[in-house]
Amino acid sequence: MSAQLSPEEIRIAAETHRELGPEYGDAVIGSFLERVSKEIDARVDARLAAGQQSKAQQQHQSRSLGLAITSIALGVPLSAITLGLGSGHQLDGLAIIWVAIAIINVAYALGLRSTRH
Repeated sequence: MSAQLSPEEIRIAAETHRELGPEYGDAVIGSFLERVSKEIDARVDARLAAGQQSKAQQQHQSRSLGLAITSIALGVPLSAITLGLGSGHQLDGLAIIWVAIAIINVAYALGLRSTRH
């Protein structure tokens, strides 16, 4: 962003306008207005960029939450089914389910991290 216009710069522009008279007045005013316009544009651009960044971050957080909820929603019934089978490999089945869920969530989080940088 450009440097902000200080009260001193505004005062100098006004004094210059008075001292130079009408033949240069339009040029002084035009130059000053151009600087003001650039300052406004820089501020608007900065706000828009911050807003877009915030919106993208909210979308990523929303997707992460959705994945976490889906993981639990699928993990609990799959765990119950595995335990209900009554075979001797219940713990192996539980481990496979929850390790797979963890891997999916970690891979998603790492993917988000790499797209931010």
